[in-house]
Amino acid sequence: MASYRDTFRLLLQYRSQSTGKKPSDLTVEDLQAPAILEFLDSFEKNRGNSIQTRNARLAAIRSFFRLVALREPDRIELAAQVLAIPVKRADHRLIGYLARPEMEAILAAPDTQTWTGRRDYALLLTLYNTGARIAETLTLRQHHLVFGTTTLLHLKGKGRKERSVPLWPTTSRTLQTWITECGDNGDRILFPNARGGSLSTDGATYILQQAVQRALPACPTLKTKKISPHVIRHTTAMHLLQSGVEIAVIALWLGHESLDTTHMYIQADLKTKEQALGKLQPVDGGFLRFKPDDTLLAFLSAL
Repeated sequence: MASYRDTFRLLLQYRSQSTGKKPSDLTVEDLQAPAILEFLDSFEKNRGNSIQTRNARLAAIRSFFRLVALREPDRIELAAQVLAIPVKRADHRLIGYLARPEMEAILAAPDTQTWTGRRDYALLLTLYNTGARIAETLTLRQHHLVFGTTTLLHLKGKGRKERSVPLWPTTSRTLQTWITECGDNGDRILFPNARGGSLSTDGATYILQQAVQRALPACPTLKTKKISPHVIRHTTAMHLLQSGVEIAVIALWLGHESLDTTHMYIQADLKTKEQALGKLQPVDGGFLRFKPDDTLLAFLSAL
C-alpha cells in the first residue's frame, strides 16, 4: 500500500509539471501509455532508480489500470495500452545472507540489561526464527502467539495470507518473558516503541544496524556485508535449505505464493558451493573434505 501510494504521488506530481495542470485537474486521459513511459524513464535516469524500482512503479500503475478496464468500458483501449507496457529486464543479483557465526554475533549484541535491549533481542531472534517479513513482524500483537508444547506464531503476509511458524524453545521463553515484562494484554503490540506504539520499518532497521555495529569486534566479516531485515529473512531460508529442509516446506515457512520465488535460494546455495570448491587445494592426490553443514540441525531438532 505504501509503495502504491508513493508511486501515484510521484506520477501525479510528474504529470502536473508536464501538463501544467493541478493534480486535482488531471484525468485518466493524462495518464496514457506514452506519458507513463516518460515517467518511468525519467525517474530511472534522473533519480537513479534501479530497474527493480522502475518495475515496482509499473506494477502499481498496472494495478490501477486493471481497475480502470473493469469500471470504465469506454477506456479499455487506453488501459490495454498501459497494461501492455513491458517490465524491464534486470540482472538478478545473488541474494545476500549471513553465516551462522555472523547471525549469532548480531543476536548477542543487544544489551539485555536494559528494556530496549531486551526488546531488540526478542525482535531480532523472532526475525531469524521465523524468516518473517519486517512488515509482518512489526504488526504482531501478543495474541498472535500461541504457547504450548510447540509455540506457534501466527503471521499475516502478502495478500492477507495467514500462516503459522513454530518457534524454538529459546524464542518461546524469550517472548514469554518479554510479554510478562510488558504486561500480558492480548491486543498489545508485541514489539512496541518507547511510547507503546508500533515500531516503524526505519526504526527496526536502525535497531539491526546498531546490533551489527556492536557485533563487529566479535565478527569482523559483518563489515563487508550490507545487512537489512530482509537479509535476515534470506538467512533463515538459506540455513533451512543447507540443513536439508525441502524447498516446498521453506516456501510455506516464508509465505511464498510461488515456488519460483523460493528456488532462488537453491541457485544462491549452488553458487556458494562453487566458490567453496574453487578454494579447495589438492592434498596427496585428493581433495580436502568438508564437514557437512549443520547450520540448523539444532534448530530443527528443537521444533
